[in-house]
Amino acid sequence: MASHDESDHLPEETQGYKLSQPKQSLAEYQNMDANDESLQRYKQSLGLGGGKDLSDPSDSRVCIIHALTMESPGRAPVTIDLSAPGSEATLKDRPFKIKESCKFTMVATFKVQHEILSGLQYVQVVKRKGIKVSKDSEMLGSYAPNTEKQPLYTKRFQEEEAPSGMLARGHYNATSSFVDDDKKTHLQFEWSFDISKDW
Repeated sequence: MASHDESDHLPEETQGYKLSQPKQSLAEYQNMDANDESLQRYKQSLGLGGGKDLSDPSDSRVCIIHALTMESPGRAPVTIDLSAPGSEATLKDRPFKIKESCKFTMVATFKVQHEILSGLQYVQVVKRKGIKVSKDSEMLGSYAPNTEKQPLYTKRFQEEEAPSGMLARGHYNATSSFVDDDKKTHLQFEWSFDISKDW
């Protein structure tokens, strides 16, 4: 297998963007400006300060991707189950079909634990016969650790349309990555799909 250019699996840099302050612990965020009402509302919108933290002390991962689902009208959702460690290892060998010119939406389901996850992005590089045909990224956002009030996060991506025509039909390989503002890759996996005339 050819080696991947690592920068290809990172989100595009926004010119001039820098994190405004160094990363802080969850406790520091919760105690920050306790008398500032607007900051308190902002922290609540991030999920801080409500419910029992569900972080697993025996699991050091900050972001755990549970599933990636493709939803398309006229067909049952297709889910890539990523909840079990190592489950992504065989995805490349089990392609699923996408009907040409159909509209579809991807949905990510994930859990955050131990600390605030800042600027999570989904990056997808698609290749056909070894040649890169597209690189897309979707900003998922920033999240506090999950609590019993919200045990999982679900993020719907922008609607997309599959390519169509004789030249578009065929087998594709994709590499998907979940990367945060610190350029930490939380999960990267290869999978494949076929564009065909019918489901």
